[in-house]
Amino acid sequence: MSKSIKHARTCVYNCNYHIVFSTKYRQKVLSPEIENFLQTTIKEIAQDKGFEVSCVEVGERDHVHIFASAHPKIAPSYIIKMIKGISARKILIKFPKIKQKLYKGHLWNPSFYIETIGSISEETIKKYIENQKND
Repeated sequence: MSKSIKHARTCVYNCNYHIVFSTKYRQKVLSPEIENFLQTTIKEIAQDKGFEVSCVEVGERDHVHIFASAHPKIAPSYIIKMIKGISARKILIKFPKIKQKLYKGHLWNPSFYIETIGSISEETIKKYIENQKND
């Protein structure tokens, strides 16, 4: 059995997400100092809100990649809403000078990219499902 499989009271699950979002207008405001603060902040948010974040990286000083895991009852949109909302507020409080580089003081672009990540490939799952009718 995979180490990433988790057991809850009513289910066994492995729900993982690759999340990407960028700064408003791709402004390159995510300095190494802000990146360190952001990594710590996102992991704290995850712990407080009941999901896991195992990896956070900033790319080209204007976007963030996150590897997150959560119980199936936690909606992926909730994870993103919590991360973006709380992290923006905390960053703008700690680093107020970056507001000057941001349009109307908004740190994050409202859109995002999300992809589910599993331990089994999409093709394997499709073949497994197709073969169910043969049993």
